[in-house]
Amino acid sequence: MRVHTRHHLQGRGWNEGLPLEEDGPSTLVLAFAAPGLLDDPAPLRDLAAAFPRSVVLGCSTSGEIAGDQVHDASISVAVARFGHTGVRCMSTPVAGAADSFAAGVRLGAGLVAPEGGLRLRAVFLLSDGLAVNGTPLVAGLASVLPPGTSITGGLAGDGADFRRTWVMADGAPRPGHICAVGLYGDRLRIGHGCDAGWSPFGPQRRITRCAGNVLYELDGRPALDLYKAYLGERARELPGAALLFPLAVRRDEADIEPLVRTILAVDEQQHSMTFAGDLPEGGLAQLMRANTDKLIDSAGEAAREAAAALAPDAPTLVISVSCVGRRLVLGQRADEEVETVLDSAPAGAAHVGFYSYGEIAPTLRGGASELHNQTMTVTMLSEA
Repeated sequence: MRVHTRHHLQGRGWNEGLPLEEDGPSTLVLAFAAPGLLDDPAPLRDLAAAFPRSVVLGCSTSGEIAGDQVHDASISVAVARFGHTGVRCMSTPVAGAADSFAAGVRLGAGLVAPEGGLRLRAVFLLSDGLAVNGTPLVAGLASVLPPGTSITGGLAGDGADFRRTWVMADGAPRPGHICAVGLYGDRLRIGHGCDAGWSPFGPQRRITRCAGNVLYELDGRPALDLYKAYLGERARELPGAALLFPLAVRRDEADIEPLVRTILAVDEQQHSMTFAGDLPEGGLAQLMRANTDKLIDSAGEAAREAAAALAPDAPTLVISVSCVGRRLVLGQRADEEVETVLDSAPAGAAHVGFYSYGEIAPTLRGGASELHNQTMTVTMLSEA
């Protein structure tokens, strides 16, 4: 396996020439890019044209991760040529949140068959960040994949604007689409980790009424009213302020690994809140707040968990997907989060990634893949 990274800055071009010699059917090209490239996609089209035989996919972001730095108005690219691993890409349009489960099934149906006689081992998924509900999307994909197939990836971002997101499909940026790459073969080594680092506060409350990703009542009271009471004066800044105060969600009292959920919108008439992923009716919810040191430490923990599955001296591609809410909280310290991941990766690893509207990874203790919010997720790929 050989891995190269490149970085394109608006107005400056590529930091060095693209490794055109790596083009081939066993090459994966990942491109995480500024949202504005939807209007000026020439660099993305040029990238796809430079690797006509490779699998090329990517998405818009809320910040591009390249090595130990975070950028805007750029493209962060990884070119990974596998020696013993098959790759296959599928994409599908998605007709809104109600189509999310079916869209996942469509992707999985195109990936589940072996590639060159090699069995499917992992899927890396990128989705439009606004047109889907990430929870049923992942569930639909998982429903048709072989048991034990890991699913990682994330939802495309649009800075902190939440207006337009896109993924690369057929060599061009396309809103309202989902794409995924399947990775095949027993010599592939896959590491994944996730950690949030947020601190719960206030009482746990029962989710007494919800519908999918829309929360109506906590403890029988209007959810938005309770949330505003905790936010105080910051309630006037909703929904933006919600990025700083997500919810920890547990299915029941025995659930020791809560999911973190971020609010995308509020409905003043219904007194409800819409989240980036589903909530379990009858489950428990608790507010969370940030400590910047804990957020940075959690990124390192996610990377160490991922690295534990890999040989320390093998060429490695590290893909970090972190949440836009974490970047807003960390501010100038966002680079420290990225540096912590790279410090915890195998020596010489190549590192790319992006800040997202939702992160996809197996749960911390090796459970099923799920949608996360406000979480650092790390995927590492190498070969034996």
